[in-house]
Amino acid sequence: QVQLVESGGGLVQAGGSLRLSCAASGRTFSSYTMGWFRQAPGKEREFVATIKWGDGSTHYADSMKGRATISRDNAKNTVYLQMNSLKPEDTAVYYCAARSFSGSYYYTRPRDYAYWGQGTQVTVSS
Repeated sequence: QVQLVESGGGLVQAGGSLRLSCAASGRTFSSYTMGWFRQAPGKEREFVATIKWGDGSTHYADSMKGRATISRDNAKNTVYLQMNSLKPEDTAVYYCAARSFSGSYYYTRPRDYAYWGQGTQVTVSS
């Protein structure tokens, strides 16, 4: 029903910036919650940020506050993650996810999401 494709990852120096994109196809509903997660080798998948598709409300992991901005373009069915002041510990595969039935929760757990993209690699060099 919903397909998600991430792009925009790459190699960047510490202190640099990247903007990741998540293009959604099929159908996106106003009730959806969209999330960004990341996973480093040998680590659990961890929460980065979420946005409510309908009203644009956002929530961030503490490690991302002040450095990341999640946004969406409703006309393009695309969600973005702008990351600044990148650190080597930000190195991971970044995944876009979608939850189709959303309430007032922030939904910060991977198990809260049914749809996932293939991931895009972000590597931050020191």
